[in-house]
Amino acid sequence: MYTDMEQWAEIRRRVLNGEISKRGACAEYEIHWNTLKKILTHTEPPGYRLTKTRVLKIDPFLPTIIEYLKSDKKTHRKQRHTTRKIFERLQKEHGFTGGITIVQDAVRELKQNSREVFLPLSHPPGEAQVDFGFADVLLNGELTKVALFVMTMPYSDAIFMQAFPRECTESFLEGHKRAFEFFGGVPKRISYDNSKIAVARFLGSRKRKVTTEFSRLKSHFLFEDHFCLVRRPNEKGHVERLLDFARRNFLVPVPAIDSLERLNEQLWQCCQEDLKRQLRGKPSAKQVLLIEEQSSMLPIPKQAFDAHRLAQANANSLSLVRFDKNSYSVPTKYAYRQITIVGTVDEVRLSFEDQLIARHKRHWGREQSFFDPVHYLGLLERKPGGFDHAKPLENWDLPVCFGILRRRMETELAEIGTREFIKVLRLLERYSITELKHAVQYALDIGVVNADAIRLILDYQQEVPSTVFCLDGRPHLKLVQVAQTNVSAYQSLLLGG
Repeated sequence: MYTDMEQWAEIRRRVLNGEISKRGACAEYEIHWNTLKKILTHTEPPGYRLTKTRVLKIDPFLPTIIEYLKSDKKTHRKQRHTTRKIFERLQKEHGFTGGITIVQDAVRELKQNSREVFLPLSHPPGEAQVDFGFADVLLNGELTKVALFVMTMPYSDAIFMQAFPRECTESFLEGHKRAFEFFGGVPKRISYDNSKIAVARFLGSRKRKVTTEFSRLKSHFLFEDHFCLVRRPNEKGHVERLLDFARRNFLVPVPAIDSLERLNEQLWQCCQEDLKRQLRGKPSAKQVLLIEEQSSMLPIPKQAFDAHRLAQANANSLSLVRFDKNSYSVPTKYAYRQITIVGTVDEVRLSFEDQLIARHKRHWGREQSFFDPVHYLGLLERKPGGFDHAKPLENWDLPVCFGILRRRMETELAEIGTREFIKVLRLLERYSITELKHAVQYALDIGVVNADAIRLILDYQQEVPSTVFCLDGRPHLKLVQVAQTNVSAYQSLLLGG
């Protein structure tokens, strides 16, 4: 028997060069005549070749296995068939008599053959891709999941990332606004998945009816949208790849921060540093390519874009308006009225008939109520008995002088003391807490415990003192000479009268 390629080549050389006969080769190398014929025919061993197709035990069961794997794509990944489960079902339901190893080989081969192959794409300058991801951060010592807005420019490979409390319309709009500022322009075309934030209704494989807020974003910045086919995230594979890169490089180890504003400052710097990298196959660093790409982008409009979401709701009997699972207070005179809500990532503004009536810091919890104590002072003036038990006034941290003023008023004015003190607090509807504090301190110093007097003190403090008319920049007025009036000249009028 021949054993290796070296012996194979030696037999061919000696026989074909006439150094040894075929019969002598069979005797010397102890090989069969048919083996010698094969050696002389092929320059290298051809390997084992089947003379007929071999049928394996698993072959009749392959359609069943394929059906199991197809059905798995429609179920949760933790409820899909394992190889052992497929093996057990084949035994019990279909009478399979083979071993589990042959089933494992068949499943592995089928999965390998079903893997999708993708076409490399070329991205022209001025196009972008957008996606949301998630990451954990230590926010004030508590492990918190945040939403990551990511926009990438495939031509230059630039990336921009910001963290928000939640994936929602407000963070979606604010993320675009910040990304355009970072890139120094607006991409002409942006690719998206089919998020409900942007898509209101499907009208075909590619055509979408977009949401009102997304239409407002497009109308302001004038870019063209492009939506991927359903379950085809590879169409925006660039942003998904860079999202994974940024998460591993910008957010490892888990950041420990006291606010998302601080985290976003760090992410902005990380994206700036990343622009210095030059990727394999790219002619220049990212920042050079981004500058080149900016000539293909749209300019940022001069008019600022307000990244907000509009909603409407009625204020209830407690003067609370519900927005995004939380309730925010308005002045009590607007109870039962329809309120327009403007929500941003930072604050909630409440309006009635185009008049701003309240603004609150945005809270991202659920089922909580947030009060402005000033909103309830008008009602408390009519019902002063509830002053000490009013929930909106709980934990209201007023300056010490306010407590002194209340005690004096309740002592000197008896029954109307509390109501008079509430009148003083109502001045916060027009003045700041600092301005009112100074007025109260002055009133206490001069022994005044009256709301009207404190209001007059405030008005006096707001008056701008008159100043001497300045002639700087008016040289022609300096030439005017006004003579001093001679008062004695008016004496002639008295004499004549």
